[in-house]
Amino acid sequence: MKLLENKIAIVTGASRGIGEAIALKLAEHGANIAFTYLSSEERAKALEEKLSRLGAKTRSYRSNAAVYAECEAFVNAVTKEFGTVDICINNAGISKDNLLLRLTPEQWDEVMAINLKSVYNITKQVIRPMMKAKNGSIVNMSSIIGIKGNAGQSSYAASKAGIIGFTKSIAQELGSRNIRCNAIAPGFIETDMTHYLKEGDASKSFLEKIPLGRFGSAEEIANTALFLASDMSSYITGQVISACGGLNI
Repeated sequence: MKLLENKIAIVTGASRGIGEAIALKLAEHGANIAFTYLSSEERAKALEEKLSRLGAKTRSYRSNAAVYAECEAFVNAVTKEFGTVDICINNAGISKDNLLLRLTPEQWDEVMAINLKSVYNITKQVIRPMMKAKNGSIVNMSSIIGIKGNAGQSSYAASKAGIIGFTKSIAQELGSRNIRCNAIAPGFIETDMTHYLKEGDASKSFLEKIPLGRFGSAEEIANTALFLASDMSSYITGQVISACGGLNI
């Protein structure tokens, strides 16, 4: 059974890792996909081909989620091309890990812009077609670090904690319009951005903290996003699902 037949989904930062896995999972369940990328056009075209093979209408857009005008232009282009937006996955994000003593203002601002301001930028645009349709699901990618904090990740933790507060507020604002807004807080997930987690003694240290005893996969985060995007979660809003193998216990 396809859970998202003919739905229109936006996924930001989808050219790799968790974003790519989510785009593919939504397409497997019948959604048409508009996604953003910033650096690699080659990766974007490769994902377009994968999505097309799954039967999805798809288009990639080079767009910086941290820049409001680019987000406005992107969502306008999507609504013109696809007709509406039913699902929005705010996935774009980076980390600039450093101890606070060494963390520069530029590093702080970049993390805040790409991780947190981007969620405002995109969400403000997608709620217009969703309000018109009186239906929609917004899924924001937070992190277990936004809940627990972590030494050397103050900027990342602050940006991801901010997403949680934003999510809960938007859920309250738009619930009466049948628009749901939830967040996912992944734990240690195996992607090309987190390969260092599996190296040396650090790997053992990380694994010892996870009750399930293993790192998560992008596929498992994609499954969580599918649940929140679909009508299977129709009575869930303003929540944070920690997909972390029990790390938050």
